[in-house]
Amino acid sequence: MTIEASISLTEQQDAFARSLVEQGHYDDLSDVVRQALDLLRRETEAEAAEIEAFRTLIAERRSQPSISADEMDERIDRMIERKRREYGLAD
Repeated sequence: MTIEASISLTEQQDAFARSLVEQGHYDDLSDVVRQALDLLRRETEAEAAEIEAFRTLIAERRSQPSISADEMDERIDRMIERKRREYGLAD
């Protein structure tokens, strides 16, 4: 089902859309606008899914036990020392 609607485009948008039609990529301007809206919908849905995944990850991380800043510093120092030895950079 299609619905007729009137839209306004900038000169730049109109020129670009018309060039796509002239190059044979689309049958008419309506096809260009439909494709653009479909692309925008997919991007919006993907962004929403990504945000939800981040929220889930943050919630999972917050539910796990945390470590102190001192413990984190010690872990980082041990990791750096391991890497220095691994690459032959030990002092």
